[in-house]
Amino acid sequence: MLDNINKIKEEVSKFKAATHVELEEFRLKYLSKKGELNALFDEFKSVAGEQKREAGQKLNELKNLLTETFENWKATLDDRAVSASGIDDLSRPGDAIDTGSRHPISIIRKEICDIFSRIGFAIAEGPEIEDDWHVFSALNFPKEHPARDMQDTFFISKDPEIVLRTHTSSVQVRVMETTKPPIRMIMPGRVFRNEAISARAHCIFHQVEGLYIAENVSFAGMKQTLMYFAKEMFGEKSKIRLRPSFFPFTEPSAEMDVSCTCEGKGCGMCKSTGWLEIMGCGMVHPNVLENCGIDPQKYSGYAFGMGIERIACLKFKIKDIRMFFENDVRFIKQFAAAGY
Repeated sequence: MLDNINKIKEEVSKFKAATHVELEEFRLKYLSKKGELNALFDEFKSVAGEQKREAGQKLNELKNLLTETFENWKATLDDRAVSASGIDDLSRPGDAIDTGSRHPISIIRKEICDIFSRIGFAIAEGPEIEDDWHVFSALNFPKEHPARDMQDTFFISKDPEIVLRTHTSSVQVRVMETTKPPIRMIMPGRVFRNEAISARAHCIFHQVEGLYIAENVSFAGMKQTLMYFAKEMFGEKSKIRLRPSFFPFTEPSAEMDVSCTCEGKGCGMCKSTGWLEIMGCGMVHPNVLENCGIDPQKYSGYAFGMGIERIACLKFKIKDIRMFFENDVRFIKQFAAAGY
């Protein structure tokens, strides 16, 4: 019996378990009801009296060795499984889930679209890679217009007719070519201009343009629409003013300013003038209507366009336009805290 005990001790000292399956085989061989340890205890009953003391002591040592070996390897294999799953402690509280936030450009774009949707404007979109006709020619840009130059436009191939759109007015052309008046739509989208990047300008930016064409459309109607937008976007106390300007595709044309949040007291944002320029607008030029197959004798319309970055800067008091494109998580998280 003592020889069997010593033999099992030697086997246990060399035992290593790579898997739970191997450990279970160890348990069945030595510690189960039909295992070798129970067989030794049965054999112990027939041991001579003078040998019982030594045999009993050796048998108990073997039992403790087998039990300790099994428990140690079980703990080791369990720890390996937990580490492999990436979970260190199942009792630990879980990590807080970062819900993230929407980008300020997306926030303002949605807000602008929602405002105009409430007064009947539908949304239209078009391609960012355009041809000369939709970006310039149909919009009454003369061939010598500086906007066509390399300094202002990205040409993406050897063909000078293919460009990255410089404004979403190209979508207006596509809508007028395919839709019969009345037309009441806004065109949000990304545009590209070959400009030096600075705190106030970027080669990529976003616009929302609007177009309304029907019979008897007036400049006064446009003014009321833009007044409604300003009050919805910047608050009921907001005021607007229209200054004469020039655009090839509208006549007459104007720049629209909105009253600054400083209420005329003067601040760095408005350069102490009390007004902030936010968009250009005007009555659609008859040549543009004719180029798009719309009778200028029967129909008239107005168009307007604003930069989303400019509106976002005013709304959130952001002084550097480059922050919109840097993907700094610290900057974006501010808008989650604000409830956007």
